[in-house]
Amino acid sequence: MKTRQRTISFSDNPFLLSDPFPDKTALLLGIQPVEELLTFTIEIANANHLFWIKEICETTLSSAIARGTGISGRSPESLEEKMKKGEAIIAFASDGTWAGFSFISSWGNGQFVSNSGLIVAPQFRHTGLAKRIKRKIFWLSRQRYPNASIFSLTTGLTVMKMNHELGFEPVTYSELTTDERFWESCKSCINCPILMSKERKNCLCTAMLYNPKTKPNEF
Repeated sequence: MKTRQRTISFSDNPFLLSDPFPDKTALLLGIQPVEELLTFTIEIANANHLFWIKEICETTLSSAIARGTGISGRSPESLEEKMKKGEAIIAFASDGTWAGFSFISSWGNGQFVSNSGLIVAPQFRHTGLAKRIKRKIFWLSRQRYPNASIFSLTTGLTVMKMNHELGFEPVTYSELTTDERFWESCKSCINCPILMSKERKNCLCTAMLYNPKTKPNEF
């Protein structure tokens, strides 16, 4: 007498169409996501951090070239000034390796503040560090210039999302500072001809603004 083996087909089982545990290896081995494993020190930059300026500038430039996007130039001298004035945020991994950076600038006699130069070292991207630096530089802006409108120009969707979470809203360029020093800094960007051809009314970057008058109690 032969014993018939029961064959079960899973091909039509809708449960298998989606994977509730996409990272099975990490789940089985008890491995936590990268962002939970890494720890960073994020602090206000100062004169002790000048050593890292060369790497910050090189990483910023190579990142812009790799993405094929425009970026206004940041000279080593300007970053040195930001660090010495305490108008920059710098991040380090637990082993002391430089991990990220961003800085602020004031325009129009303190009526506007820009959050600029957000960069994360390649080996620490996709860890959540960019968002943490973004929140810290926003906090520094509010501390230094509590009555200023904070703005950001970016072509990056990720930065736009982070700005939105902080209360920034998309605006036209006419709502930004008219300080000529700011627009002068755009001349080193490869997209500057587009900006100038449109009489500084728009460009490839999206303008986003945080108005403290409409959100006075945040941060």
